[in-house]
Amino acid sequence: MVSLVKLSPERPSAWLESVRLIEAWFATKERIDRLMEQASPSLPHTERARCQHLVFGVVRHSGRLEKTLGQFVAHPPRFVTRAILYVAGFEIIDEPAQIAQIVHHAVQHAKSLTSIPEAKLVNAVARKMAKSLIEEVPPVALASSDSLAAYYSHPEWIVKRWLVTLGAQATRALLEWNQSPAPVFARWRAGDDASAGPVPEWLKPTPWKNFYEIASGKWSEVEPLLKAGTIYLQDPATRIAVDLLDPKPGEQVLDLCAAPGGKSLLIADRLKTEGLLVSWDLPESRVDRLRENLSRAKGLKTEVVIGDIIGEGARCLRQENLQVLYDAVLIDVSCSNTGVMRHRVDVRWRLQESDFGRHSRQQTLLLDAAATYVKEGGRLVYSTCSIDADENERVADAFIKKNEGRFVLEKKEISYPWVSGHDGAAAFLFKRI
Repeated sequence: MVSLVKLSPERPSAWLESVRLIEAWFATKERIDRLMEQASPSLPHTERARCQHLVFGVVRHSGRLEKTLGQFVAHPPRFVTRAILYVAGFEIIDEPAQIAQIVHHAVQHAKSLTSIPEAKLVNAVARKMAKSLIEEVPPVALASSDSLAAYYSHPEWIVKRWLVTLGAQATRALLEWNQSPAPVFARWRAGDDASAGPVPEWLKPTPWKNFYEIASGKWSEVEPLLKAGTIYLQDPATRIAVDLLDPKPGEQVLDLCAAPGGKSLLIADRLKTEGLLVSWDLPESRVDRLRENLSRAKGLKTEVVIGDIIGEGARCLRQENLQVLYDAVLIDVSCSNTGVMRHRVDVRWRLQESDFGRHSRQQTLLLDAAATYVKEGGRLVYSTCSIDADENERVADAFIKKNEGRFVLEKKEISYPWVSGHDGAAAFLFKRI
């Protein structure tokens, strides 16, 4: 049992809460998005945003921070002291002109969160870390994988993989992309419906229709629109698979691996009030979120099916008195998440090289299962949030080879984030002959 420092029951600051969450991350290795859900509910929205900025920043830069700290201490300090130094270290990277204030702030809090000797350690080490961090320069253009991995805080094995598959220039662009904070996008669900009123000015237009970037500090304006269902927080990359699927009003659509339901809701909005949308996922997935999202699709017949599409097959559909064959089927599979590392900041530290083979084998099974639900002349879209060929082109090529004369590949689209300007994703459109 790891004992974490208890903070004051009074309303915590973003900084103190970020230290607590980073300490918990060190101690438990829990997913950072789940830890953020444990942030104090008493944090105001602006403070919560600042807390997330600090926490995600530390996780993004933790490799570099660990290397820098290791230069000045023989043994890693205990978790709370290390968390203080990491948060201060990220603040220095983020705001190098504020070094004196950052170090002073960290030392003052260390006095109450740790011991006097540890506070003195924070004072001495934070100053040395600051000098090292601000004097460190980015690696040269054709730097080695170890230099790139250390500076951009990625495991070296994945940097090597990208250098081989993407090349030096694209790898550098991807690493820089992953280190930058992700903006928050919203989809304007009202489309061209004038009755919803004009799009607020604080929603910044993007190149992608009905997708907007939310200006900072606007959460009080965002909440009413979310509750009303006028907007939905969603990255523009999610539109790629649905665009290829091209659901039309009146069609019967099956969305597999659907939770938490962002793509299901987008499909529902394309169907409007005509047709049927069946969303299917495993019982342990985020089915509650899926149901909540589908509840926003007013006037459309929707169904949620729970079960294993591989192990239980069409039995789950028949139990719900639903048809087995559909005009359009989408399967958005679990993957390495290499296209969304800017959002899912700890993926790089959880991912293993062997995961690519494991994922591709599972993805092949899922795609084969999804194909059984497509009616003749129907459409099947396979999608991932990966930019790795093992999970994308190779899975699609193997499927076509196995189903020659039954399915044809009509179109594919792969989003590389440093090119597209949003999350990475891949989608392949197959037509059943």
